[in-house]
Amino acid sequence: MKICIVGAGAIGGLLGAKLALAGEEVTLIARGAHLEAMQKNGLKLIEEDGSEHVAKNVKATSRIAEAGKQDVVILALKAHQVEPIAKEIPALFHDQTAVVTTQNGIPWWYFQKHGGEFEGRRVETVDPHGNLMASIEVERILGCVVYPAAEIVSPGVIKLIEGNRFPVGELDGSESERVKNITATFTKAGFKSPILKDIRAEIWLKLWGNLSFNPISALTHSTLVDICQFPLTRQLAADMMTEAQTIAHKLNIEFRVSLEKRIAGAEKVGKHKTSMLQDIEIGRAIEIDALVGAVIELGKLTNTPTPHIDAVYACVKLLAKTLGEEKGKLKIEKIS
Repeated sequence: MKICIVGAGAIGGLLGAKLALAGEEVTLIARGAHLEAMQKNGLKLIEEDGSEHVAKNVKATSRIAEAGKQDVVILALKAHQVEPIAKEIPALFHDQTAVVTTQNGIPWWYFQKHGGEFEGRRVETVDPHGNLMASIEVERILGCVVYPAAEIVSPGVIKLIEGNRFPVGELDGSESERVKNITATFTKAGFKSPILKDIRAEIWLKLWGNLSFNPISALTHSTLVDICQFPLTRQLAADMMTEAQTIAHKLNIEFRVSLEKRIAGAEKVGKHKTSMLQDIEIGRAIEIDALVGAVIELGKLTNTPTPHIDAVYACVKLLAKTLGEEKGKLKIEKIS
């Protein structure tokens, strides 16, 4: 199967390496030193147990148009990085090309094949100009939720921290031949990839924690366990999650775990810096809108007040604006 990974960072690199090692024909879209290393040496993967594997049978390029037509396109960029390149993506399509989206948060396609009063509506927060909806036909799209944690430890080298689940699903909940083929391909590569009848419910389950813990951590420079064990921030996270849960319920989403269990799960992760905090510390643009802004948009659609989410969104949005204008980063350093 010809598979293109658009955005061969930590998660994209993990997918690309394991799919290539399983014998798939993989093309990686990347840039900079990471791209150069992959072109020269292949893509190295360090597994959880420390074992190392090098996928040398990969093609790597910075130009989407050079990749050619693909059977599957995996969008592995962060949500805010996809919209700017939307018009380039169709260069990868033939008639049957499937597009697997792996972004955190509410996707632009959320209401496509959704049913109900919002059927077909674009989520404007993540697709403000309609480029994604115009460039990627809904018939091509499958949803995917990412659970592994990985990092780029050096150019061309991906380290898997933990996890191997990539559940996938058709937007209409059907069990099509193509979703069966994709989950079989992921499974062959060593991932757990169940087919879900309601991919949106799984998106909400992951988002439930991300929309609260990520921005709170970015604002307070605290880890998950710190947030959960400090009564004021634990309550703030719970209030934000309660507002989100109300929105989800109005959209016919049921959560398979309780709010307290979801918070307890985050607490058990321990001294872990969220991805948003890591981005703030290194001066990288953060994915605020898909994780937080889009939830506010859905709140307005469903006439659901979101005062706690609104307040945190305003603060982290201003922080991101300030860091962007100053081309800066923000990290706590110990006083010597």
